[in-house]
Amino acid sequence: MTYNIFFTSDMHFGHANMCKFLNYDGTRVRPFDSAEECDELMIQNWNEMIKPTDKVYCLGDVSLNKSIADKVMPRLNGKKCLIRGNHDNFVLKWYALWFYDVRGCYNFENYLMTHVPVHPDSKARFKMNIHGHLHGGYVYKYNEHGEITKIKDPWYRNVCVDANDYKPIPYEQIQHEFSVYKQRGEIVLPPKMDRATRNGELI
Repeated sequence: MTYNIFFTSDMHFGHANMCKFLNYDGTRVRPFDSAEECDELMIQNWNEMIKPTDKVYCLGDVSLNKSIADKVMPRLNGKKCLIRGNHDNFVLKWYALWFYDVRGCYNFENYLMTHVPVHPDSKARFKMNIHGHLHGGYVYKYNEHGEITKIKDPWYRNVCVDANDYKPIPYEQIQHEFSVYKQRGEIVLPPKMDRATRNGELI
């Protein structure tokens, strides 16, 4: 059986305060009148893109409201794997009802999936870091003086709904983006390393 693969994160289903939080520039993180309005848009977008047989990696922060989540989860298409986020605080057996697997992080075809973006020292072993947590924000590059710039670091791929029109991201899109960045020299992969040792320690 063939299926498509998608990534998303930080739905925060039922979280009313998400409609009140502000970005650094003073704009609202979610410009909706209510959490219900945002939830319905996310559910609609999800099911328009994802078939029941498709696979979905949810990179954390599904919901803070269990009663809302109990109603939303049965409505979402796809076979779902959860990369647990800092707000995924329900007991494990609840997540097991809706996700075929629950992980802290996951390496998929050398794309590292996490909720919070990883430290730059982890770059050498992976193509990209597919992450959530930042909502509409991004990981930016530093210049040669160690000062942060306003240039996005393409090695980090934010799949938060807030940064992606409240829609999941197809794997093919991420693969295409990686290919473009690599061709431009914006992502440079190191020579293939053995999984033996680095500085005498097992990698």
